[in-house]
Amino acid sequence: MTAEPPPLVVAITGASGVPYAIALLRALLTMDRAVHLTISPSAVEVMRLETDRAPTLDAFDPADLLGDDVDAGRLVYHDHRDFTAGIASGSFQTAGMAVVPCSMSTLGAIAHGITTNLITRAADVHLKERRRLILVPRETPLSLIHLENMARVTRAGGVVLPASPAWYHRPASLDDMIAFVVGRICDLLGVPNELVPRWGEEGEKE
Repeated sequence: MTAEPPPLVVAITGASGVPYAIALLRALLTMDRAVHLTISPSAVEVMRLETDRAPTLDAFDPADLLGDDVDAGRLVYHDHRDFTAGIASGSFQTAGMAVVPCSMSTLGAIAHGITTNLITRAADVHLKERRRLILVPRETPLSLIHLENMARVTRAGGVVLPASPAWYHRPASLDDMIAFVVGRICDLLGVPNELVPRWGEEGEKE
């Protein structure tokens, strides 16, 4: 019998691009992957602007974020202030972490080892344990400070994956563009997926 892979960690911060996080969570749960989730208060404010979803963090209900059509039985939610959560410790095994979207303040904190909440602590754990850490910023233009922080995270072992959809598969909708980025996140987390046609494969849109 094949052993079940360790859970994945997803963090949502207060940058534009919340639909990427929602689509990633829906995809992972649909693939029957266990996911540990934490959300910053700023992320909820952005959710109100970008979507019709606005979960209450103190009484979190997965349906408020993901809808009623996804089985959230394998989703574990952690308050962003809870340093007793398993994901705050390197002894808690995970298969990787994605911060999506990743604000520039969160990226800067991770780059400099500043762990003031569960998001930055969990990211720090993934770096020190040499596990996959994917940061998905959606910011433009980028200042030198942003670029230097991205380089610092990369040298520490993280991966910076800007939320930049491709066009070679000729996306026909926003969902197609979101799926491309989510598919790349899954690739880097080692999660097999068919969310988007791949370069050189048949099935690309004519």
